[in-house]
Amino acid sequence: MERRKALKWSLIGGGAGVGALTLGLGGTVAYFYNKAEVDTVGKVDFDSPLAIPPLAESEEDSSGARVFNLDIQSGETAFKSGPATRTWGINGTYLGPTIRAKRGEEVAFRVVNSLDESTSIHWHGMHLPAVMDGGPHQEVEPGGDWAPQWTINQQAATLWYHPHPHGRTAEHIYKGLSGMFIIDDDESEALGLPSEYGVDDVPMIVQDRKFDDGNQLDDSGAFLSSQGVLGDEILVNGTLGPYFEVSSRLVRLRLLNASNSRLYNFGFSDDRTFSLVATDGGLMPEAWETDRIELSPGERAEIVVAFEPGEAVTLRSYPIEEGYVFGLGRFNGADDRFGICRFQVANSLADETEIPAAMGTAPDLDGAEVAEERSFSLSGTSINGEKMAMDRIDFGVREGTVEVWEVSNHDGYMHNFHVHDVQYQVLTVDGDTPPPHLRGWKDTVRLVPQREYRIAMRFSDYTDPNLPYMYHCHLLTHEDAGMMGQFVVLGEDEEIGTVPEVSTVHDHS
Repeated sequence: MERRKALKWSLIGGGAGVGALTLGLGGTVAYFYNKAEVDTVGKVDFDSPLAIPPLAESEEDSSGARVFNLDIQSGETAFKSGPATRTWGINGTYLGPTIRAKRGEEVAFRVVNSLDESTSIHWHGMHLPAVMDGGPHQEVEPGGDWAPQWTINQQAATLWYHPHPHGRTAEHIYKGLSGMFIIDDDESEALGLPSEYGVDDVPMIVQDRKFDDGNQLDDSGAFLSSQGVLGDEILVNGTLGPYFEVSSRLVRLRLLNASNSRLYNFGFSDDRTFSLVATDGGLMPEAWETDRIELSPGERAEIVVAFEPGEAVTLRSYPIEEGYVFGLGRFNGADDRFGICRFQVANSLADETEIPAAMGTAPDLDGAEVAEERSFSLSGTSINGEKMAMDRIDFGVREGTVEVWEVSNHDGYMHNFHVHDVQYQVLTVDGDTPPPHLRGWKDTVRLVPQREYRIAMRFSDYTDPNLPYMYHCHLLTHEDAGMMGQFVVLGEDEEIGTVPEVSTVHDHS
């Protein structure tokens, strides 16, 4: 492992490109370079109906809260012919139900861990108290349960939930522990956008997976890849080769990159345009017309696509357009192409929805009074030269204030940046106005190497001097290796406290 790591860094430092590497390694790199590209376009049968995760059931308790029961369990899933695959799931054998709630509702959960090891459930993109966040400080022991409860206090958005145990997040997500969390509000419901779940409002949890000869999940990393596992087959909502039967002219796709490390560049086989209507944190102020949208792990995008009666078209992932140096993109999936999902359109279509001219509220932190500016440099598996330590709080922020963080990727590999509890505004990218797909509210942003991203966020409502939120790279191999830090939100007179002892501590030494 150390020898492979040293080789990777020597390739970056040399900067001589793939040709020089071929000479230095006697053709080995050239062989793997040519072999590394994956292309499934035209090779997928699309003969399985797209599974739609069920909406999670709930019941109202005596206080008026909606209570959801989530059971984390192991099982077997038949993804393809032959032996079933050993998987993990939530209320099932793979993935979990879609949780749907409305702004202003009190939600409560009973999370039961039926696995034989500890794990957690983190509510990715949710604004909530740190004790409810589900990060590495809220692991649930085998046979144990956890009962978080909070009031939904943010605008309509497509969020998701997944495990966050320190050092083991990649493994737990790869085995199947993920689900979508949709927030509604009065404003979004009044817009006339497609909204019938599973009909014209379709969740799409996109994941790459690699199977061995016995149909079991293979999480081994590829030669010279810095990103961990890169699968050669695509699951959407746990379905291989899915098709979806379209019955309305406009369809809203809630795209979630729930892969461990792969980036996707979504577009259609006929290069039709579609409308980006929402990013991580909710609706855009107005739709953006495009024919491609790139998502790094953890990012979401809501797009609205128009279809014509009787046609068939395929959603694909195209090569990544930028972000790698010295030919390293090939080894990290940047040149890959995938067939994602086939859309088969009925001969007669309902036409009752629209894309309004005005939708969400534009981010408004540019020009706000800034209490503090901070800089974060991501390189290797460290942030600012430090790896994650469970007992170290890196800094505290004041409740009610706005901070601006300058975040940059200082090596030749891909990283992204996720912050818990807040949605942030991307102010600039290398001093320029951000591209249209980064102008809505975000909680995860892809970091192109050697560019500086200035992001602004407001910390509000919840304080705790002892229990931290996380900030980290969401390429899960990097996160697990230590590319993560911790901050607390402090009240006016509070000072940074001490992180309580936890039962599971991962040692990076």
